[in-house]
Amino acid sequence: QVQLVESGGGLVEAGGSLRLSCAASGGSVSSSGMAWFRQAPEKDREFVAAINWSGGMTHYTDSVKGRFTISRDNAKNTVYLQMNNLKSEDTAIYYCAASGKLTFPIINYTYWGQGTQVTVSS
Repeated sequence: QVQLVESGGGLVEAGGSLRLSCAASGGSVSSSGMAWFRQAPEKDREFVAAINWSGGMTHYTDSVKGRFTISRDNAKNTVYLQMNNLKSEDTAIYYCAASGKLTFPIINYTYWGQGTQVTVSS
């Protein structure tokens, strides 16, 4: 059973940067599409970014394009989300997810992490 653990969240001022990590254990995710989602208070969880198994294909929601970068290191079984020029509207709990499959774009996610809080002060 794959387990995903996010880290790297915290409090940052608007315009600042954070790098989130998602470490997988209990199995390899090197053949799996991976993604980041987020959920702000009193809002539905929304898609942020996704990456295919090799890192050769990525997809972002419009609001983070040009500011966020998703990447992966399959040797470390880890996916990252570099977040630059953060805005107050980026405040949310950020979740990592894995599809467990090679296919991309990702339709369904099999594994989810517990989330890490990102708070951006204005």
